[in-house]
Amino acid sequence: MEVFNSFLGNSPSWYKKTILAFLILNPIFLYTVGPSATGWIVIGEFILTLAMALKCYPLQSGGLIALEAVLLQMTSPETVFHEIEGNLEVILLLVFMVAGIYFMKPLLMFVFGKIFVKVRSKIVLSLLFSFIAAFLSAFLDALTVTAVLISVFVGFYQVYHRVHSGDSDYDESGVPDRKELGGDVLEQFRAFLRSLVMHGAVGTALGGVCTIVGEPQNLLIGDKLGWDFMQFFHAMAPVTMPVLFAGLLTCVLLEVTGTFGFGAKLPAQVRNIIEGFLEEEDAKRTGSEKYALVVQAISALFLIAALAFHLAPVGLIGLTIIVLQTAFTGITDEHSIGHAFEEALPFTALLAVFFVIVGMIHDLHLFKPIIHYVLEQDKAIQPALFYAANGILSMISDNVFVATVYINEVEAAFQAGTINRQELETLAVAINTGTNLPSVATPNGQAAFLFLLTSALAPAIRLSYVKMIKMALPYTIVLGGIGLLGVMYFL
Repeated sequence: MEVFNSFLGNSPSWYKKTILAFLILNPIFLYTVGPSATGWIVIGEFILTLAMALKCYPLQSGGLIALEAVLLQMTSPETVFHEIEGNLEVILLLVFMVAGIYFMKPLLMFVFGKIFVKVRSKIVLSLLFSFIAAFLSAFLDALTVTAVLISVFVGFYQVYHRVHSGDSDYDESGVPDRKELGGDVLEQFRAFLRSLVMHGAVGTALGGVCTIVGEPQNLLIGDKLGWDFMQFFHAMAPVTMPVLFAGLLTCVLLEVTGTFGFGAKLPAQVRNIIEGFLEEEDAKRTGSEKYALVVQAISALFLIAALAFHLAPVGLIGLTIIVLQTAFTGITDEHSIGHAFEEALPFTALLAVFFVIVGMIHDLHLFKPIIHYVLEQDKAIQPALFYAANGILSMISDNVFVATVYINEVEAAFQAGTINRQELETLAVAINTGTNLPSVATPNGQAAFLFLLTSALAPAIRLSYVKMIKMALPYTIVLGGIGLLGVMYFL
């Protein structure tokens, strides 16, 4: 009994039994229904562990399933290492860029705090967050922008929580009154933060699909086609520009209608708390703290310029801003620096586990039948079929992996003379938009969404896997639908 109680800690008993059942049944499935069917079953099991992220971090439950897949030889350590090696830039980005953003928190709180309290309209504020996220993601990358959003919203929540749980919650008569900030007010504040962070997260997808640097697969596709920054932008524009407009319009409509979990306003009490906190911070800011803000601002400008001009891989740029900020603000002890890495490292480990599943998909060729079927269809409908197939697979798997598999197959068809250059370019646009747009449906498709779901912010604002899917649904329909129409009629 003690072993069962310790297994997966405080997770629900039914969940523990389910994971144990998976581990027992998978070898039986392998030898009865075969590797391919078992591979799809394992994908479903892994998705369940992601869905239960707030009850049990997926690194443990998903990791056990992934390790069993290796032991059952459904993939190999060599394949997993190859997948990790191919995504080393993403891993370095997580380790160093998120830590670099950690040291910019005072600046981010200062800038976004002003926006937060100055913009009174929730519609304008939502549109602003979505557009800023889209713009930044077009030149940076979705994970970096998501890390910024998480840092900002965690900061705001901590301000509220500190007042609510401390000795500074008073009513108008000066009498302590914690009830005023609890209950419905707290739930409304959580709903407000959920809506804003989801608008921002979808914004990263809206901007990320537009440029060659927006997502890792964009760079891969652009490299295969020989496109530079502007060529990539122009090739994608017939699809991405209508989608961007439709996405921002959806943001406005969701706030106006208040449907799908959106529309919550910032409670007046919370606004007063944050305004008071920011005024207090401004008033007591010391000379050294003002100097630190200047260093952080210069580091932020360097970050944007370095990423825009691709001076180095993203992770190395993140390492550079860590060195610059800590060196010039006097943060020199190991303990203080260590806190910067606490947020990203669990997710980095989870991403490595995810590559086990990706390696299994690769070794079992789970996607190949779909690719071959599409290439056998009429050329006139191939772009739409590629878009749809990419979109569906990206909802349940990693969109970078899906794009990699598809673009390699399409390039091989071009080299073999099956398709011409124009058809190659059209299919490349379909693959890029197909993997970037419908993948907002679930946290599985986009690493930025998964990072948000497993961050410290998600449990604080009650953003669960199911809640994220529900809130993303209208965006999935609009982005996916407009993208499909663009591929069908504008290419």
